[in-house]
Amino acid sequence: MKDRNQSARGKEQGARSTRLPVSISGQITLLTDFGISDYYVGIVKGVILSINPSARTIDITHQIPAQDIEEAAFTLHAAYRSFQKGTIHLAVVDPGVGSSRRAIVARAGDYYFVGPDNGIFSYIFDEEPKRQIIHITAQEYFRQPVSKTFHGRDIFAPVAAHLSRGVSFDSFGPEIRDEVRLKPLTPEITKKGKVRGRIIYIDRFGNCVTNFDQRTISEAVEESATFSVNGKQIQSVRKSYAEGIGHKLFAIWGSAGFMEISARNRSAAKMLKAKRGDAVTVDFGG
Repeated sequence: MKDRNQSARGKEQGARSTRLPVSISGQITLLTDFGISDYYVGIVKGVILSINPSARTIDITHQIPAQDIEEAAFTLHAAYRSFQKGTIHLAVVDPGVGSSRRAIVARAGDYYFVGPDNGIFSYIFDEEPKRQIIHITAQEYFRQPVSKTFHGRDIFAPVAAHLSRGVSFDSFGPEIRDEVRLKPLTPEITKKGKVRGRIIYIDRFGNCVTNFDQRTISEAVEESATFSVNGKQIQSVRKSYAEGIGHKLFAIWGSAGFMEISARNRSAAKMLKAKRGDAVTVDFGG
């Protein structure tokens, strides 16, 4: 079972801004685990466009591994700021569909988010202190009848479409402050000069993305850093993949703003026999 900090509901009860972000852009992104061989994605788009023919739908990906909330959360976190302010991000990876898990619509920073309350927006909420989250209860905005197995079509897509048409954010239900959260991306400082993190994503090239960002590893200390993964040590930090030497492992700043463990023209994940969640320790030689 995945390590999800669902008991973290309500831990951040501080003041949250109720200001609206910039105007709705008319863009709705889609991120799901539906795949592309079935009809599910097409139906979701059809529902959106039947409500708002002027909406522009953009696929982030539909290839999230089935029911993998953590990968969906990372992928959305890596992607959401690449879109116009006011974009609605519709994310549906929903193993709890049909259960008592809540449906939510949120505004965080300059963007809107629609999906299940299962932690999928955790990393966004960690990043954006100015946020407001609504429990979707207003059934007049649902597609009827609502299926117990396809809330992406019957709840989330209609709500995103109505929001894109200008329906007031507050119309969808009551505000909540006890949303489900995943384990944060923040590394753990174990002792002076050492930090313990983890692999949070492995891309199709085998690059192992860690949860070390530039708040953890600055340019001033990165050259002295030694990374340890599954008993192997990586000491070189490169500026580009092309700078890799032979089949040796190296560290590199990835495009999502996190340190990656990589290898030139090879899968670092295979070389390390690594999987998401594996510990990564960095020693700054202090």
